[in-house]
Amino acid sequence: MAQMIRKQIYIQKNQEERLKKIAEARGVSEAEIIRRALETELRFIGYRPAYNLEAWERIYKFLQEMEKRGPVPQRKRDWTREELYEERMKRYDRNTD
Repeated sequence: MAQMIRKQIYIQKNQEERLKKIAEARGVSEAEIIRRALETELRFIGYRPAYNLEAWERIYKFLQEMEKRGPVPQRKRDWTREELYEERMKRYDRNTD
């Protein structure tokens, strides 16, 4: 087993109640629930994409250009929702009745 280091933490009352229920339901200690939550958070941090300033600048420039164009002109719909559903059902329906 890996070496454990004791940590003392403060949690809110409602968190304590929920922690106890989860630990009891899973049949593990409260400390194990906290360790698992920490491990999940640490994995999530590892998957965050690197901050790319150049990409954000391109996005910002694109959005500014779109804003300068003004609102998109509205036009009357030439389709109905039922027509769209019917077309998609014909295309994707796997039932061959």
